[in-house]
Amino acid sequence: MSVHRFHGLLLSVFAALVSCSGSDQSTPPAAQGLSRVNHIIVVMMENHSFDNYFGALPYVPAGPYHRSSSGCMPDDHSCVDGLSCFSSSTGNLTCLNSSPEDAGPPATAFHNPSRCVIPDLDHSWRDSHFEANFYDPNATLADSPNDGFVRMNDGLDQPDRGIETPTEDPTMGFYTQADLPFYYDLAQKFAIDDRYFASVIGPTLPNRFYLLAATSFGHVSSADVSYLPPDGLKPRTGTILDLLDSRGISWKDYSENGSSVSVFRPPIGTTDPNFGSVEDFLTVAAGTPGAAGLPGVSFIDARDDEHPPEDIQRGQAFVSRVVNAIRSGPYWRDSVIFITYDEHGGFYDHVSPPRAPQGSAETPDGISPGQCADLSDAPASEQPGAGVACEGSVSEVETLCPALAGDPTGSYPNACATLDQLGFRVPFIVVSPFAKAHYVSHTVGDHTSILAFIEERFLNDQASGAAGHLHLTLRDQYASPLEDMFDFDNAPSLYTPLIEAQLPVVDCTPPG
Repeated sequence: MSVHRFHGLLLSVFAALVSCSGSDQSTPPAAQGLSRVNHIIVVMMENHSFDNYFGALPYVPAGPYHRSSSGCMPDDHSCVDGLSCFSSSTGNLTCLNSSPEDAGPPATAFHNPSRCVIPDLDHSWRDSHFEANFYDPNATLADSPNDGFVRMNDGLDQPDRGIETPTEDPTMGFYTQADLPFYYDLAQKFAIDDRYFASVIGPTLPNRFYLLAATSFGHVSSADVSYLPPDGLKPRTGTILDLLDSRGISWKDYSENGSSVSVFRPPIGTTDPNFGSVEDFLTVAAGTPGAAGLPGVSFIDARDDEHPPEDIQRGQAFVSRVVNAIRSGPYWRDSVIFITYDEHGGFYDHVSPPRAPQGSAETPDGISPGQCADLSDAPASEQPGAGVACEGSVSEVETLCPALAGDPTGSYPNACATLDQLGFRVPFIVVSPFAKAHYVSHTVGDHTSILAFIEERFLNDQASGAAGHLHLTLRDQYASPLEDMFDFDNAPSLYTPLIEAQLPVVDCTPPG
């Protein structure tokens, strides 16, 4: 499900600063570490796992990467933890990764010949936990064999047709450089992370909440978006927008069809300076005379976001426009572009989701699943279950954790899955002059790692004698900012050329 987005205030001081970024790309700026980054662009697409998109990355002919059958060593940054496959003389892949069927032999990973998956796959809070551990979905943190992908999708969204074929189970499908040439080009030229996970084992809405608030404050269902109050949601710990505003750092959401940011900051009128169109972004990125400067932080929301059943090459073409606009414009030399996906979308991944880095706490902010709390009507709404727009989450959590129904606002049952585990792996690419070339990070990250990077750059208190950066919750406080993916002193990718992606020649997207 695509969600709508946010609002804030563009400050003239920082706008003046970023407008002086300069267009001379012949000489890298002086070495100043992370402070050399003046623009962070966040592009979050929809619903694909790492294995679904980059599981075949180690097998690109003459590519820079390899796979190890014993697992990637921490210091081997040419190793990708992808699918376990054999390549034929014609380049076709036969893979060993599998997931059990209800009956018969397990379904194996295969190259999906269709770029459109119809109907959508299963990725709710409840059913994603069954995908992680089919027999004990509340125990995924202790044991996540990822053995429920086929069985859950057979039972709900992808029923068997009675005759098993090698392509019967789209959850096991993956794509290659032939399907996603632009993404594969970026992944092989710049830096990726094969240990980057969604923030929640579940759907779009809570994961996008983590990108902006470092918590979903009890929300685990995308159905909650149907009940949003007109003045937006108000997490008890605030959002990254609040922190940026507090330091006078400019930010803006550029969208084509609905803004994620507006969930927390509904636009004020039709000319709110913190909201614009993607065309506005492209104009700004090009350094068009008279255009406003590029903000310190930009959020990009696509209409063609690769959510099934859309042709994935539509979204690839969109991201290509965004990335190439920055690469060919005056802001390239001091920008970082993060490209990732909100959650796995029901597509198989073979890596078990790890414990969430948030100390030893069960939640980032003391709010358990389905017990939503916020500042909508403080102090009453700060109590467990008293937050607004939580109906979908309550129902979703109680189906996985029936014990909660007996006392919905009491102590959260110890035996039930909570918010101390990351979601399944999703693709993550860093495109920047500072990105290490053809580099694979194995550092555990999630969407709050993007927040940690923003906070390290723009919200760092060390200059004033305080330790660390401003943060929202335990999640972004403990998250790695993934700085191992960068070389700020040498800007090794400053002159790296890009290709362009085109819209699909034959678009498989269903009408309507």
